[in-house]
Amino acid sequence: MADFETILKFWAPVEEDFNTYGGLVLARLFTEHPDTLKLFPKFAGIARADLARNAAVSAHGVTVLKKLGELLKARGNHAAILKPLSKTHATKHKIALVNFKLITEVIVKVLEEKAGLDGAGKQALNDAMDVVIADVGADYKELGFAG
Repeated sequence: MADFETILKFWAPVEEDFNTYGGLVLARLFTEHPDTLKLFPKFAGIARADLARNAAVSAHGVTVLKKLGELLKARGNHAAILKPLSKTHATKHKIALVNFKLITEVIVKVLEEKAGLDGAGKQALNDAMDVVIADVGADYKELGFAG
């Protein structure tokens, strides 16, 4: 529970500007981990320099961050939120668990740089996401997805 409270102290700037944060997170994910761009075929033709400013990239980043906000605000009681997400990411998008870890790394970096996430906040976010990712993994297993 304390992890979620620690993280949420830094979440207000994200909610105030989901578009900017969403674009930054996905653009950085694609820059630091270029293979992840293959998971988003609709972004394939966008020049790397334009990713952070691209409306479609930002819109998808907004979706990611809003869902993350829901998960964080659930303070660990996230099964009802996570199950549908796990199902689509396993059956439709075929997203391996490692990609959740990669985007977590990027979110931590962006929040550290732009929202002042401190050491305790970084640790709390990593710990909370470890739980979420483990739960996604359990859902994947139930669905028969190796992920």
